[in-house]
This record gives sequence, structure tokens and C-alpha cells, in this order.
Amino acid sequence: MAISKAMRAALSILSYPEIDVKKSYLVEREVQKLLSHRLKNAALYHVWDHPVFSGVHSVPIRIFKPAGVPKSALLLFFHGGGWVTGTIDSYDGVCADMAAATGCTVAAVDYRLAPEHRFPAAPEDCYAAAREVFRSAGSFGVEQENVVLIGDSAGGNLAAAVSLMARDRREFQPRRQILIYPALDSDHSENSPYPSVRENGTGYLLTAKRVRDYMALYRSSESDLTNPYFAPLQAPSLAGQPETLLITAEYCPLRDEGEAYGKRLREEGMRVEMHRIPDALHGYFSLPARFSQVKQTYEIINCFLEKAHE
Repeated sequence: MAISKAMRAALSILSYPEIDVKKSYLVEREVQKLLSHRLKNAALYHVWDHPVFSGVHSVPIRIFKPAGVPKSALLLFFHGGGWVTGTIDSYDGVCADMAAATGCTVAAVDYRLAPEHRFPAAPEDCYAAAREVFRSAGSFGVEQENVVLIGDSAGGNLAAAVSLMARDRREFQPRRQILIYPALDSDHSENSPYPSVRENGTGYLLTAKRVRDYMALYRSSESDLTNPYFAPLQAPSLAGQPETLLITAEYCPLRDEGEAYGKRLREEGMRVEMHRIPDALHGYFSLPARFSQVKQTYEIINCFLEKAHE
């Protein structure tokens, strides 16, 4: 159903275009902490934490294993939050729903957040977690080729970055990745090459200004804006990337850069499947699984996962 005039008015109020994320992110983290809770339903899945090491510090990974016999794929999940907010605690519900909806084991990575830990801390943590999971895939009950990278928003950015890092460093090779309304480029100004930044940059919860604020907190220097591990669309070549499922939202400022990434992958000979979810806003994937757009997304994800075994 299309967004009504009343809903548009409500969204405009909720978008808070004047808020400066650089001043509010600590409050947002506290609110997320208050709202998050561990989900413990032994009838549906089992949950445990499994830290890995990245240099001298540990990177927490939370495992969500469906009850019974899980499917053969493991979904290595990187959460959203603009690289500044979000944790595996705040994404417990999303990951539990993901395990239940797909029947796959889900491993969620709690990477370090900016601005305390700026780029490249987050992709390095995610890369270290991925390397560990790929190297010890058997201990999670899957084969290496069945580890799938997946992330939403900033997490989609990190999944794409890890795939590029894996190609360049040659320590492991993901075969599939799922990118959900990912942030993949670095220009969200009025001069952005992507029309969705202007069309959807105000009034739809995630504003273009908010994206710019997040990136200002995330980057270490201006040169990061052209680093492929910061903005994967800046990569000179996308050769050697995994088979990709790319899902965008109709009313998302990041819609067009996500679809541009999919088109580039296709032009460079990579296998890509793209879907735009109608009437969807950025962040919809965090809604409960009963919502129609979330259901549609899981149907698409399950079809993508099943094709690999045909």
C-alpha cells in the first residue's frame, strides 16, 4: 500500500532534519540499550557468544542457532546503525527472526563503533570475524562455501567491504553476499550523482543530512571518502566479488547507490540479483517478521539461498 498523506506528515515530523547526530549519538546509544533485551526462547533457537580476536582486542560474535537441524548455510551478519550506533544486543530481535525465517544459523558481529573507533576499525573487525568463521566453518556445522555475508545499511557497506578485502588479501573467499539497503558511496550532498539522495533525503526517517553526519563521525580523514573499503563504489574494479543479492527500499536515500553497485557488478561479469521493495523505508528490515515487507524480504533471501543448492 502506498504511503498516505497522513503517513507522510508523520514521517516528516519523525525525521527530525535539524538533529545533529554528532551531538545526539550517545543519547541514541543509551535509548537502544534501554530498549534492547536478550531473547531466550529455547523452543525456537539457541544463543551463545563466541569472541574472536582482531589484533590485541576481541570482537564479540553472537550465534543464533535454530532449534532442530539448521540448514547448511551460516549467515554472517553485520548490523546497521551508521557505524556509530547499534550493537548485537539491539539487533537480537532481528537476528532471532533471521534464524527463524531462514532456518539458518546466524552469527552477528559486534564490531567497534565510531567515533571512538574510526575507519578502518569496523571493517577490520568484520574482516577478522569473517576470517575466523571461514577458517573454522566446520565448528559451526557448515562448509566454507556455505558462509554467506549479510548486512543492512552500514552493515551492508561492511559486508561489501569485507568481500573486497577478502579478494585483495586472499585469505578466504566469500561465495555469496546479501546487501540490504547498503551505504556504498560517499557523496550524499545536494550534488550527489544519485537522485534518491535528493528525492528521499528528507521526510523518510533517514535523512541525507543524517547520512553525512554518520560518515563524518566514521571517517578518519577526507581521503577515506575515496577508499573502496569505506565506499565500495569507489573501487576501480569489482571483479572477483561474490554472487550478490542486493535489496533496496523505494523511499530510501541510499536506494540509487545500492542499485548502481548492482549494475556495476553485473557489468563487470559478476552474478547479481536485485530487488526494490515497494513503499519501503530505510530501516524496515528491523521491524518484526510479521510485517509484509519483511516477509517479502525473507522470501527473496530464502529463494537466493536455495538457488545455491539447485
